[in-house]
Amino acid sequence: MTPISIDGAITIPIAIVSKALQSQMGSTIQLIVTAIVVLMAIASVLTKLLNPQFIRKNHFLRTLLKVNLFWLTTRVLGAIFIVMVYLQIGPEAITSSATGGLVLNDLVPVLFSVFIFAGMLLPLLLNFGLLEFFGTLLTKIMRPIFNLPGRSAIDCMASWLGDGSVGILMTNKQYETRFYTEREAAVIGTTFSAVSITFSLVVISQVKLEHLFVPFYLTVCLAGIVAAIIVPKLPPLSWKKDTYIDNTPRHEDDESVPGNHGVMSWGFEQAMQRASAVGGVKQVLVEGVKNVVDMIFGVIPVVMAIGTVALVLAEHTPLFNYLGMPFIPLLELLQIPEASEASKTIVVGFADMFIPSILASSIESDLTRFVIAALSVTQLIYMSEVGALLIGSKIPVNFFELFVIFILRTLVTLPVIALMGHLLV
Repeated sequence: MTPISIDGAITIPIAIVSKALQSQMGSTIQLIVTAIVVLMAIASVLTKLLNPQFIRKNHFLRTLLKVNLFWLTTRVLGAIFIVMVYLQIGPEAITSSATGGLVLNDLVPVLFSVFIFAGMLLPLLLNFGLLEFFGTLLTKIMRPIFNLPGRSAIDCMASWLGDGSVGILMTNKQYETRFYTEREAAVIGTTFSAVSITFSLVVISQVKLEHLFVPFYLTVCLAGIVAAIIVPKLPPLSWKKDTYIDNTPRHEDDESVPGNHGVMSWGFEQAMQRASAVGGVKQVLVEGVKNVVDMIFGVIPVVMAIGTVALVLAEHTPLFNYLGMPFIPLLELLQIPEASEASKTIVVGFADMFIPSILASSIESDLTRFVIAALSVTQLIYMSEVGALLIGSKIPVNFFELFVIFILRTLVTLPVIALMGHLLV
C-alpha cells in the first residue's frame, strides 16, 4: 500500500503487480473466469438440490456454496451472461462491448488480478497490528468527525491509492471478524471506498480536461469529505444498528486509551497483542487462499450478473434519462450550461462510473464536463463494480438502499462541485 511514483503517476505496488499479471495472462483471464462463474452456478444449484454432507460439515464451503434463492438466481444469471458474452451468442444488447462485453473484457480481468494479490496479502494487512496501531492514532480524528473507528482511515487509504474494491474487501473482512458494527461497515463501504487516483485520471482524460487534474482531484476530495460527514447522518445509513455481525452491541469504551499509556504506546501495545495471536506461515497462507477463493468465486458471478443488467438498462432503455429529468432545475439553478444534456449523465453513473464521462465527452462546455466528471467520481456507488461488490459481500446494504445513498451523495456533492467548478474552470 506504500505510494510510489511510476512514469510520473502515483500508484501502489499491489496495483502494479495486478496489472503485470493481467497483461501476462491476456485473454486467458476471460476463459478462466468464464469457467469459474459457470462452475459456481452448477455447484450452487447442486448444493441447493442435494445439500451434501461434506458441504454441511465444512464452514468455508457452506458459506461459499449454500446461498439463498436470490443469490442462487444471480449466480445462474451471471453464468448465462458470461457464456453468452464469451461465445458471442444471443442478443447483442447483452453481448456488446458497451454492456456484457464491458464487464467481461474490461472490469472482470482487473478484479481477477486485484483479488488474487489482495486476497493473499490481506492477512498481512489485517492480522499483524497495522490497523490496531493506526486505528488508535486516528480515532481522535475519525470518531468525532465521522463517528467511525480510527482503523477505517486505512480502508479509505487502500481505496484512494489502489482500488475501491480493495477497501470494500478490507471492510467486509473486518465486519465479519467483529471489528466493525453493522452501521460502521455500511458507512465505510458506501462512503470511504473511494475511487483511486489512477482511475480519476482516466475519467478526467476522457472529458479532455487533463490540465485541470489537480483542481479536479481537490474538488473530488472536498466533495467526498462533505458527503462523508452528511450522508451517514441521513437514512438509510442512520437507521443501521450499532451492533456487530453476531448482534452483540459495540462497547463504548473499546477505543479509550488507559491512563498509564499515551496514544502511541497504547497503539503499539494493541498492535503487538494482535500480531502475537497470528499462527504460523501455513495459517497465513491458508487464510490468504480462502480469501482469494471467496472473492473470485463468490463476488465475480455477482458483478457479472448485476453489472450486465445495469449496463443493459443504461444503454438500451430511456430509464436513466427519465430519472435524470428532476435534476434539470437544480443544474439550471447552479448555472451549469447544457443542463438538459448534463441531466442524462447524472443517474446513469449508478450503472457504471465511466458512462457519464463517455456521454459528457460530446458536451461543449468545459464547466459542464468538469462537473459531470467530478460528480461521477464522488457518487461512488456504481453497480458494475462497487455496488455489486457491496451486495455480494456480508456488508448489510441492499440494492434499494444503495440507490438511495447514490441519490443522497449526488444531491450533497453536486452544489459543492458546481461551486468549485465556477471558481476553477
